[in-house]
Amino acid sequence: MICDEIHNALAAQVAGYDAEQICVVADDKIALDTDYPTLRMAVSEGGKNLESVSRIWDFLFEHGITRRGILVCIGGGVLTDLGGFAASTYKRGIDYINVPTTLLAMIDASSGGKTSINYRGLKNSIGTFAPPVATLICPTWLRTLPAPQMLSGFGEMLKTGLIDVHRDKRQGTRDHLWNRLLQYDLEAMPVDALTPLIEACVEVKRRIVETDPKETGLRKVLNFGHTFGHALEEVPGDGSRVTGEMPHGYAVVYGMIAELYLSVTLLGCPKEPLQQLTQLMLHHYGKPQCKCSDMERLVTLMQQDKKNEHSAEINCTLLQAPGEPVINQVITAEQAAEAWEYLFSL
Repeated sequence: MICDEIHNALAAQVAGYDAEQICVVADDKIALDTDYPTLRMAVSEGGKNLESVSRIWDFLFEHGITRRGILVCIGGGVLTDLGGFAASTYKRGIDYINVPTTLLAMIDASSGGKTSINYRGLKNSIGTFAPPVATLICPTWLRTLPAPQMLSGFGEMLKTGLIDVHRDKRQGTRDHLWNRLLQYDLEAMPVDALTPLIEACVEVKRRIVETDPKETGLRKVLNFGHTFGHALEEVPGDGSRVTGEMPHGYAVVYGMIAELYLSVTLLGCPKEPLQQLTQLMLHHYGKPQCKCSDMERLVTLMQQDKKNEHSAEINCTLLQAPGEPVINQVITAEQAAEAWEYLFSL
């Protein structure tokens, strides 16, 4: 059920819309009771495609939604990506609201205005910049979330801590978000202690996106760990302790280790963050289950990444230090292979 806080906030957000112009799309695994027509969908990364978007478009057409309508998206990151993309393209764009129900979606996918689907085997290669009217976060959802999904979301939180460009340097490193995240108990995963960390991460992203909504400059810092991470997500194999598709946050953790390695070797970044993240990976995430034979495929996927500005180049965000990301760092295929070798050797 939607917690009372979210129910009231949602009612306030849709109060200005005609009742017959409100629809909901929701993950079918969520216990849900709404006052509006609801499309329940079984969602997965493999189903993040045009067929799924067409189901949402058909649903909106069937309920006579006009350009004055609004779509409420309730679920994890795949669902909010799909729903946001469908809303942003339906009749050239209608309003939508995200209600994220996973930690990963709360931290990353549901805010910032990026919508997307996967296409031709490439993750998030088709999409729009279309911010939601609102993103409504209720940490109560997390109390029943499986540990692997919590760890996946925490991977994006770790990324946020490392690239936190808005930290107050006058406070020194002790109060830095990265250090607060390192102190969080990943064994017990208390939601109450996690809530202020979620708020801090969401605020970091909000400020970055507000400064650069369409990723022409500063927003690229949010891609830290993703050039390597997205390639891992597209290679067959479970790649983690979780069976099936590799969770996005796991891939980001692995990608950050590879990119921290390059940050140390190419930019002189201190080794401590790499050592700290490596220990977290080994203790909580496990090693990526990739083979040397995957190396060529991984590098090829990186050369096809949507962040690249020229064909066959590899564009990364690296760090000079925690809180000091450097965007548009072009690396060679040989450097990428060296970073993969380092990661797989751990």
